[in-house]
Amino acid sequence: MNNQLTHRVDSFLNYLAVEKALADNTLEAYARDLLRYLDFLERNSVECLADITQCRVIAFFADVKDAGLGVRSRARLLAVLRGFHAFMVEEGVVNSNPLTNLATPRMLHSLPDTLSMVEVNSLLEMPEIDQPLAQRNKAMLELLYATGLRVSELVGLRCADLHLQGGYLCTFGKGRKQRIIPVGEVALECLLVYLEHARQFLTKQQDSDFVFLNRSGNGLTRQGFWKIIKRRALQAGISKNVTPHTLRHSFATHLLENGADLRVVQTLLGHVDISTTQIYTHVSREHIKKIHQQFHPRS
Repeated sequence: MNNQLTHRVDSFLNYLAVEKALADNTLEAYARDLLRYLDFLERNSVECLADITQCRVIAFFADVKDAGLGVRSRARLLAVLRGFHAFMVEEGVVNSNPLTNLATPRMLHSLPDTLSMVEVNSLLEMPEIDQPLAQRNKAMLELLYATGLRVSELVGLRCADLHLQGGYLCTFGKGRKQRIIPVGEVALECLLVYLEHARQFLTKQQDSDFVFLNRSGNGLTRQGFWKIIKRRALQAGISKNVTPHTLRHSFATHLLENGADLRVVQTLLGHVDISTTQIYTHVSREHIKKIHQQFHPRS
């Protein structure tokens, strides 16, 4: 692969990591996108940034579309490349950004999957046999639904992040931005039970400051929790595709359905742009329409 272009990509990723403080998962996704771009440029004998024209970029997007890349993925890819070329202009490497006038692919705004209150209760109340793990899983699920945390934020919680007497926790979301989230009484009680009675059985004499531990005494991974919630949903007889993010979506939707202010929900979710939060108003409207159709005599 072209060393010059690879070096430029590395400098951009370093800038995102140091200056923008992007999360590791985001950086990894951006790196994959940029490597795909470099691979295309190499296959088409493009050796320097100055040779990249808008026509080349359009050809690249035609290539990834033919390869089956979805609309959302192409939209993210466009944003990454636009940022990369803008950075190269700012650094004085090139004089123009070939992506400036390219339009973002139109996306069909599919509504996020959410659970009804009955389904949430079924998921949260599903009994488990192994007591320490059952108490851990119960605490994690209750906390996720009570706070709307991202799964990476949930498994990344440290003991110092919990302020149980005050009834809140601190978390660091995307861009390492801190936010403070209140914890409801039910989740707080489950968390206390786990911390006082179950966590000590999982530490295995290890000095871990992660709140939620696996059988080996290490911090539970995102994949580990994903398996837990999938198994619980299956046992609860929920036919929907339930993921950790489903509970985050349900948290936001149920707040809005019960009259919460959109700006408050935005703050709790850690969304920079309120337009990201507004999709939940569409979900809420769908709920209202269903209620109307169910109970209005002429619907």
